[in-house]
Amino acid sequence: MSPAYRNGPNQAGNVVAIVADVMALILGLWILMYLLDANRANSLVQFVHEAANWLAGWSRDLFTFDEAWARVVAGYGLAAVVYLFIGHAVANRMHRH
Repeated sequence: MSPAYRNGPNQAGNVVAIVADVMALILGLWILMYLLDANRANSLVQFVHEAANWLAGWSRDLFTFDEAWARVVAGYGLAAVVYLFIGHAVANRMHRH
């Protein structure tokens, strides 16, 4: 974390940034699990997949690439980038006030 997040007067900004990071982490973890062909019967894999599906509900079928892996990377990856960008932009704005 940057020093602004550790020492900023507004702790709500820290929370927003951390939530955005966790959301992006879950999405990135699902992309990795998908690409590595993780065992879908595993409880952790199921949990991450369900959470990622919920987080990327708006973007997961946005692209229609022929390859399934490309659809997963683009759809879930877009959600991760958007959450990081918006979450950190909001957090930075909160730290300035």
